[in-house]
Amino acid sequence: MSNESVTVQLKQKKDFQFEINFGNSLPTILGDEPPPIGEGKGPSPAQFLAAAVGNCLSDSLFFAIKKYNGNPEPIECDVTATIGRNEQGRLRITHMHAAIQLGAAAEDLSHLERVLTQFEAFCTVTQSVGQGIPIDISITDANGKKLK
Repeated sequence: MSNESVTVQLKQKKDFQFEINFGNSLPTILGDEPPPIGEGKGPSPAQFLAAAVGNCLSDSLFFAIKKYNGNPEPIECDVTATIGRNEQGRLRITHMHAAIQLGAAAEDLSHLERVLTQFEAFCTVTQSVGQGIPIDISITDANGKKLK
C-alpha cells in the first residue's frame, strides 16, 4: 500500500478568487465562485470536483483499454454535478453523472466487456468521492452504441 500525498497551494487574490498552484512548474489556475457570490473569472470548486472525477474516470478507462492493446482515442467525458440543498438547507453536490464517449467502435476494442466491469474500481478520485456522492456513469462508443 502506497502512502503518497498531493499538495495544492491556494492564495486568495480578491474576495472568492484564489490562485491555485499545483507545483511542478504547472500553470497556476484562478478559481472563483460564479455570480452573484463571485465574479466567475475561473472554475468553481464544484467544477474542479467534476473535472477531477471525469479526468480520473477517463484515465482509468484509457489505461484499462490500452492494457489490451486497444486504442480508444479520443475519449470525451462530460460530467454533470447536480447541486441541491440538504436537510439543513445548505447547498451540496447531491449527484454526479459522467458520460464518456470512446473514439473507437466497441468491436475494435478487445476485452471491452471485462474492461467495462473493472475500470471504475481503479479510479482513485471517483471511488473516493463516490463514498459520499452518488456517481452514475454511462459509456458509448464512437458509433453511439451504449456500452454501459
